[in-house]
Parts: sequence; C-alpha cells; structure tokens
Amino acid sequence: MSPDPADLRLSSYAFDLPESFIAQRPIEPRHAARLLAVEPVHVTGGDASHDAEVVSSWSAPCRHLTVWDLQAELRPGDLLVVNNTRVLKARLQARRASGGAVELLVLEPAGLATPLPPEMSAGPSDWLCLARPAKRLKPGEVLMLEHEGQPPVPLPIVAVDPGSGGRVVRFPGECDSPEAIEALLARYGSIPLPPYIHQQNDDDDRRYQTCYASRPGAVAAPTAGLHLSDDLLAAIRERGIELAEATLHVGLGTFRPVETEDLSQLELHSEWVEVSPALVAAVAACHARGGRVIAVGTTSVRSLEAVAQLHGGVLQPHCGPVNLVIQPGYRFAVVQGLLTNFHLPRSSLLLLVSALIGRQRLLDLYEQAKVAGYRFFSYGDAMWIPPEAVLSTAQPLLLAEPLR
Repeated sequence: MSPDPADLRLSSYAFDLPESFIAQRPIEPRHAARLLAVEPVHVTGGDASHDAEVVSSWSAPCRHLTVWDLQAELRPGDLLVVNNTRVLKARLQARRASGGAVELLVLEPAGLATPLPPEMSAGPSDWLCLARPAKRLKPGEVLMLEHEGQPPVPLPIVAVDPGSGGRVVRFPGECDSPEAIEALLARYGSIPLPPYIHQQNDDDDRRYQTCYASRPGAVAAPTAGLHLSDDLLAAIRERGIELAEATLHVGLGTFRPVETEDLSQLELHSEWVEVSPALVAAVAACHARGGRVIAVGTTSVRSLEAVAQLHGGVLQPHCGPVNLVIQPGYRFAVVQGLLTNFHLPRSSLLLLVSALIGRQRLLDLYEQAKVAGYRFFSYGDAMWIPPEAVLSTAQPLLLAEPLR
C-alpha cells in the first residue's frame, strides 16, 4: 500500500473535542473506566495491507467494555509491560527579588536527556525547569523557593536552555538525582496536573500515580496505567499473564505540543529510559512460549521500541536518553498490542497510536467514542488495541503472518 501523504501532515491529526469530554476527575475504582476495544478489519480480497484504507462512510468496528474486562482479553502466556515511573511534585512556586511570582516545573537533571551546548556546563544539582513567566529570567538571578510552613530556599538561575526555552536552575547540593530531589519537592511542590484539569484535588497525590509507581522522575503520569487497580493486577496474574516493568520518565517529549506541520521533519525532546536485563529476558521468554507482548501506555511502547531501534531492532538492556518518533509507516519491533488513553489532537501520542491501526481508523474510533460518551485525556477512559487489530504492515516482522 502506498503511504497516504496526509499521514505526514500534522493538520491531519486534528479533531474537534468540546471541553465537556475532558475528564476532570478519575473514575473509582480505577478499573471501572470504560474500555473501547478495537476490532480487526477484514478487507475483501484478503490483502491485509489495505486495512488502513477507510472511507468516510465506514465505521471502524469496536466493542464497548470496561477496563476490568481487560483480563478476559489477555491470554495466559501474554506479557504486560508497564512503566514504573513515579510523578514528582514538580510544580514549584518561587519569587523574584523584585517580588514577582514565578512558577517552575522541574523537568530533569540538566543535560540528562538532551545534552547542553558545550559552553553551558551543569553541576550535579542543576535541573532543567520550565518557568512562567520566563522572558525576564536571566542567568545570575536568584529565585526564592517558597511554601507555607517551609523556610525559603535560594535557587540561582545558571543558564537559559536554547532547546527547550527553559532555565537551568541550581538546587541545593544534595538534590543530585530524581531520588534525592524528591524529598525537597515533597515539601515545596505540588503534583503537576495537565492544564486541562482545572482544579487540584487532595486525592491527586494518589490518583495521579499508578499503583506500581516506584521510580521517581516523571513530570506527567503514564496515564494508561492509572486504570490498573491492585485487584485487576491480581486477577491478571491469576490468569497466567506476566508483568514486567520498564522505566521512562515522562517529560517534555510527551506533553509539549507538536508544532511541525511536516511530520517527516519532526523531532521530539529526549526522555530518559531504562530497559533492564530482567525486562529483556521477560520479552524473550514471552516470544519463546508463544505469548504476546502488550504495552500499557505509549510510554511503555516508546521504551521498548526506542531501545530496540538503538540495537538494530533487537531489544537489549539500555539506560539513557531516547527520542524515537513513531508515526504511520513505522514497523514495530517488539510491541504487539496496546492499552492506551484517548489523546490530545495533533499530539505525538496520536501519531504513535495511528502507527498501529492507521490514522483514519483511529480518528473514526475517536468519533465513535465521542458519540458513546467516552471521557478523554489523562483521567479519562481507555482504548484496547489487541494484536489482531494491528495493521499487518506495522506488526513485528517475526509476527507479520496473520495471527490465529
């Protein structure tokens, strides 16, 4: 099938979403969220490469379930890969010497995912932060970090980062890792909910974390995992489905809006990933027993696929930055199925899911979800893409034959 030129235009990933569809609070319990299950497309003539050719009068087939039903969709021997990152209380309030208020969003250790220019050296406790307002914040200025009941902490601005437009900020010397800075952020910061969630709630500290969050470092939650309750995880394990953990600290590459209309030129901000030897062994064992590798969330997809691409399409242990762009036309190396949320228009996450099932089919499913009253974005409902619904041209080469 020849590629659709529209797949490489950002404007092709726009859709209308009234604000009433954007979830403001999560469903309780976690697994009670709705689940749109994507059905395979069967094309007359038997050429599966035409699965993505969807005409405007055609509705992509799907079923309406709840996330609790995911356990029945999985098979004994499958491997569920989750992202164990933990969201930091990364939103801070500071004040300039002039008295003006500044909000900081702590992203990552300076130079960790994206190296700083040679003329900008970073110390071990220097962190890349987005600042608002940022225009007048110059290197050499000292902000005072403030929080009720806590002593003020001086935060010198070290540099302006040209790549992100952020500021490199020097924190106290002990804040030299995500684990170390977490204690300070817990005292001074708040959970950085997305801007489309309009009110912070006392329960957000718990609810905007997955049940298995253990590695601090993210500034946004891997939101598909928010649906997996302890009860559902226990039920999945009882069915003979294994779980394995990757780590991707969700950062600027996930939530910064895409602004490049020509997607062939798209580059994303790097994010820090760890794929452990245990995860590599779990994936190999899953393949050996005939199981399927199912990613929970787009961050798990990027962890597996980006690391595999660094090693010639073969998953290997890795720890460091990645910035793989996944969009239609991409052939997956590891991931066969996906549990995901409903994503923002014109986002890199929408491109990734389109790579699995096709852009037109995905947008059609989003329209059906709107008609059915699904809730969108971080605290919203979920979509289940089983391996048999993935485009044959996107399936891992080892598995490109029709699944039975």
